[in-house]
Amino acid sequence: MRRVPSTLLALVDRIRGEDPERGDVPGWVMVTVMTAALVLAILGVFQDAIVNAVQNALNSVTTRG
Repeated sequence: MRRVPSTLLALVDRIRGEDPERGDVPGWVMVTVMTAALVLAILGVFQDAIVNAVQNALNSVTTRG
């Protein structure tokens, strides 16, 4: 009888959902939503400062001096 390679067994376990490293999908969704909300809150408060900083950085790189 032939031995089944361990990679094939690992793939079958993963397809069946028996992989302990699979993770928590709702947890990742919550982290993503909270990160997006934090970015929007920071952008709402500091939008003018961020726009000015980016424009100054781009101007300092693109202007010849």
